[in-house]
Amino acid sequence: MIDQNELYEEVYEARKLSYSPYSKFKVGAVIKLKNGKYIKGANIENSSYPLSMCAERCAIYSAYAQGYTIDDFEAFAIIGDTQNPISPCGACRQVMSELLPRDINIYLFNLKHEVKIITIDELLPYAFDGEDL
Repeated sequence: MIDQNELYEEVYEARKLSYSPYSKFKVGAVIKLKNGKYIKGANIENSSYPLSMCAERCAIYSAYAQGYTIDDFEAFAIIGDTQNPISPCGACRQVMSELLPRDINIYLFNLKHEVKIITIDELLPYAFDGEDL
């Protein structure tokens, strides 16, 4: 069972790690592992904008780089200062569709603690995958 308040606090703390001097748009993401640990990610900008990294991919790549795999993931959360619960960009949706479990709950938060809980298929129907190669 996911403690939604704990998940919110963890992703809120991840957002504080953002390096976003250009957009001023701080985003945090966390993967909750089945062992109870959280892997944090935050958006990291660069003056050459295409070299920036979104919080979602930062968290996912960090988890894999630490030796965790898709089988270790229990929940995924994203937060930003948005009117409605935040929505990930297309690139992040594509990465999430391949590197997160198909049945994982994805919690989209805003700073008002509003949340929308979705799945990969809701996030990116008809995703491009390895079978399309």
